[in-house]
Amino acid sequence: MKLLLERLRIRRLASTFTILATLSAGILIGSVVAHGVKGQESKVDSSDAAPLKVPSPKDLSTDFTKIAKEVGPAVVNINTETLPKEQQQSRRRGGQRFRQAPQAPDNGDGDDDEQDQGGGQGQGQGQGGMQDFFNRFFGMGPDQGQQDDQAHEALGSGFIVDPKGYIVTNNHVVDKADRIYVKLASDPDGNGPGHPAKVVGVDKDTDLAVIKIDVDHPLPTVKLGNSDSSQVGDWVEAIGSPFTLNQTVTAGIVSAKNRTIEPGARGQFQHFIQTDAAINPGNSGGPLLNMAGEVIGVNTAIFTQSAGYQGIGFAMPSNTVIDVYNAIIGPSHKVTRGSIGITFQPAVSSAVQRVYGAKSGVIIRGIQPGMPADKAGLKPGDIITSINGREVKDGDDLVNDISARKPGSTVQIGYVRDGKSATTTVSIMDRAQMEAALGNTNDDDDNTPGKGTDASQSKLGITVADLPSNAPPSLHGVLIQGVKPGSFADEIGLSQSEGLVITSVNKQPVHNKAEYNAIISGLKSGSDVVFNIVDPHHPKDGGTLLGGTLP
Repeated sequence: MKLLLERLRIRRLASTFTILATLSAGILIGSVVAHGVKGQESKVDSSDAAPLKVPSPKDLSTDFTKIAKEVGPAVVNINTETLPKEQQQSRRRGGQRFRQAPQAPDNGDGDDDEQDQGGGQGQGQGQGGMQDFFNRFFGMGPDQGQQDDQAHEALGSGFIVDPKGYIVTNNHVVDKADRIYVKLASDPDGNGPGHPAKVVGVDKDTDLAVIKIDVDHPLPTVKLGNSDSSQVGDWVEAIGSPFTLNQTVTAGIVSAKNRTIEPGARGQFQHFIQTDAAINPGNSGGPLLNMAGEVIGVNTAIFTQSAGYQGIGFAMPSNTVIDVYNAIIGPSHKVTRGSIGITFQPAVSSAVQRVYGAKSGVIIRGIQPGMPADKAGLKPGDIITSINGREVKDGDDLVNDISARKPGSTVQIGYVRDGKSATTTVSIMDRAQMEAALGNTNDDDDNTPGKGTDASQSKLGITVADLPSNAPPSLHGVLIQGVKPGSFADEIGLSQSEGLVITSVNKQPVHNKAEYNAIISGLKSGSDVVFNIVDPHHPKDGGTLLGGTLP
């Protein structure tokens, strides 16, 4: 009986599965029929479908469109090549026409008319920490870690300012290049590297350069605007060749003005327009334009932690560009700046103003011996308050005024010393010549007091001055004004000692600069040198001994 019931149950299950299978097949067939799909045999009747048409062009032009069309033909692509050393030597022997970009004089170690940031703290930040974030628009070639036997290639931008082929770009685009080529917007693609270019002149202080190509017809040019008229919030447009993408247009606003991104002497002639227009590697040297289609800046640097666009770029103002360009195309092909031979603090605090009786001005931190300010009787601690009767606002104002003056001319400097106002006549000297004079003197055998300052700079890398008149009566020695990075003084730990006082050298007491010069002049290679360094704010602490052996 159980066996019979089991057989009946199995038959019912089989019958059920058959019904379900039949239903599933029916559903599938119904679906196929409902959708009209029978392999490739069925066709949809699309006779009622209307074809698409390309609409008539509409003029949606904006100011950005207009500017791109007008200015684009005057924006160029710049390719450079730096040959391996062996090829450079071969090229020079073979008399190739291309020449290396001329080198402007180094900034030097005198730092004439330099803003002294924070009592010497952060010395060298322009090369280190800050420069990790504020980057020039490095070229597209593999500059990092290049071997000497490999050619270096880089890419940048520029713009034509003269129909005869004169082009403005950045110095770092063409610096040390053996070959420079310029591609015009009108040049066909694949037509070689471009037109060979020559360097007319460069200005490292502002990172600007002028190059020239020879053409048989007038070239389109940009219009230069007055960068002083630009305001924070103004729309701007950038054109260049980021990542080898020629004639790329981006837009943004002026997000700030008068930005100084490198401290000290490296940044004293660089006061940038800040923008959030997207600019990237390869844009370097290209124009930043206002809504009138005028160039108000040369795109130069970016703030980045990723080597790419992060919304903050910097352009050298057009007013600075015009001044530099006019100097470079002159007979000397270089920029000449005036100097009086001082270092100074960037600002005067309200406390200093009250104590010294000066409402504004620039406090002198150091005087370069034998230079115009020294000859005119100015001293550390003096506050410069006026130039030819015009009030001096701050360090930037002082640098801009003095550097713009012609070497050989004179100015009346008003200053405050010990609360008393006075004036003196100061000659203007060529800044580059001053730096060369301060950096190239190296007379090891001259023990004459007064010449040891140059020996101190060349042997030790230290610049010193007599103590200011308001120094504590019990304190003697010389004030450390500056320490050259990588010098002997830097290596023994004096790089953070600006503003401190050297009271003795090799146990010999130092009371003034003349005594210090005499001691330093007698030092030779292999001599042990030990300094006693005292904080002038705590002269009774005894000081710190730092020393080493001269190489």
